[in-house]
Amino acid sequence: METKEFMITEDLLASKGQRFLNCIIDLFIVYLLTMGIGAAINILGELTGNFKLSEWIISLTLIENIIFGLVVLFFYYAIMEMYLSRTFGKYFTKTLVVKHNGNKPNMKSVIIRTLVRMIAFEAFTFLNDNGRGWHDTLSVTYVVKKHEFAAKMKL
Repeated sequence: METKEFMITEDLLASKGQRFLNCIIDLFIVYLLTMGIGAAINILGELTGNFKLSEWIISLTLIENIIFGLVVLFFYYAIMEMYLSRTFGKYFTKTLVVKHNGNKPNMKSVIIRTLVRMIAFEAFTFLNDNGRGWHDTLSVTYVVKKHEFAAKMKL
């Protein structure tokens, strides 16, 4: 009896439209999280009477705000993809992240995906001919259509 290893095929890959929508939704959520964390720190400072926290948040420079946002982005993508193989954007578009053999990505792959996302303009590298971004190719992962993937895995 011959056993075949599962491989991701072109028909399973998410479309460029789905990928773009994932990006927009996830960046919006990261923005909301960043603003929410900043507001929570500010409110916490006001409630505790420790105005140093509030002053610190208000006095962040542009570079410090960008770094703060990148830290939030890192934890958002790392936690979501490590535990769920999906972000909120991927839930909305019914896609998910898998390894080349269909398995859930491991911690190393997720960390690589997340770190590569921090490269300027990397978010648009999925617009190339093969529809895979740098964060996909360098981490050897794929974004696939969830239902088609599940159906093919059953076979």
